[in-house]
Amino acid sequence: MGLPIAEQQSEVYEDPLDLIDEIEALKAEKDVKILAHFYVDGDIQDIADYTGDSLKLARDAVSIESSTIVFCGVHFMGESAKILSPEKTVLIPDLLAGCSLAESCQAPELKARQDELRAQGRDIVTVAYINTSAAVKSLCDWIVTSGNAREIIERIPKDQEILFVPDQHLGRYLMEVTGREMILWPGSCMVHEIFSLQDLLRAKKNNPGSAVISHPECPQNILEVSDFIGGTEKMRQYVKSVEQPTTFLVATESAMIHPLQKIAPQHTYLPVPGIMESTGETCACNRCPHMERNTLKKVRDCIKNGTPQIEWLSYFDQAKGVLERSLLKPS
Repeated sequence: MGLPIAEQQSEVYEDPLDLIDEIEALKAEKDVKILAHFYVDGDIQDIADYTGDSLKLARDAVSIESSTIVFCGVHFMGESAKILSPEKTVLIPDLLAGCSLAESCQAPELKARQDELRAQGRDIVTVAYINTSAAVKSLCDWIVTSGNAREIIERIPKDQEILFVPDQHLGRYLMEVTGREMILWPGSCMVHEIFSLQDLLRAKKNNPGSAVISHPECPQNILEVSDFIGGTEKMRQYVKSVEQPTTFLVATESAMIHPLQKIAPQHTYLPVPGIMESTGETCACNRCPHMERNTLKKVRDCIKNGTPQIEWLSYFDQAKGVLERSLLKPS
C-alpha cells in the first residue's frame, strides 16, 4: 500500500505546554512509552522516553516493558517496532507519514528483479536499507541501517553478489568504503537529494573555518566535499568529540540539529545550504514532509484514542526473522 505525501491539514492551535502536560498524564495512565526519531521536531524529541536513529530505536522497542509504544517517525519505523515486539500495541501519530525511499522500492518489483537475476544463474544476496516496507523486508536476506551497514556488507561472502535496495547513494558510498561491487536499486531520499553543491560551497565560503557533516544518503558530489560522513548517531558522537567550538554545516534533515545542539552545545549548526543570501538567515529547506506530520497534538490524540495502530500482517513473520538477525544479534 502506497503512502503518498498528503497535504498537511492545519490544526487548531493548542498551547504546547498544555499538550505536553496532557501527554505526560496520558503516558502514565495508559502505560505508554514514546520513541522519537532524530528527524521529528525537537519538542517531540524532548518529551520522548527514547530518541535515536533507526538502529537504536529498533533495539529500544524490544527492551521496553510498557504495553504500548508510540513511534514518532514514519510508517516503516512503526512497522519495524511492531515486527520486533509483536505483543505490544504500536501506535504512530499519522499513518500518512511515509518515506520516499520506501516508496521507491515496492515488493512486486523487487521480487521480479530478484527472479530475473536468479534466472541468469547469479547467486545474489539482497540487502535492504531499513527505510523499506515490511513487505520488502520479507524478501530480503539482511536489513541494514546507516549505523551497521558497513559491518553487515563486510560479512557477506565475496563469492555472492549483493543486490542493495533502495538507496543508490548509500549503496554507492558503501561500495567505496567496503570495496564490494553491488547491484544498486535506483532509489533516493527526497530530503537528501535536494542539497545543491553550489549552495553548499557558497555556505562554506560565507562561514570560514566551517566543517561539513553529511549523511551517506546524500549524493556523491555532496559527500566528496564533506569533512565527516556518517549516520545520525555517528554525527552526534563526532560533534561531541570536537572540543574546539566549530561551525558545522549539516547535510541531513534539519531537525537533526536539535540533538546535535543538545549533545554538543559549544558548536554552531547551520542546515545546508546554510545562509539565504537575500536575508542572511539560515535556511531550513530540508525538512521531510513525512516527519513533519508528527505533531504534539497528534501524539496526544493517538495516545488518548489508541489509534492509528500498526496491525500485524502475514508477511511480518518473515520480516521478523530478517530484522532480528540483522539488528538484534551480535556480530
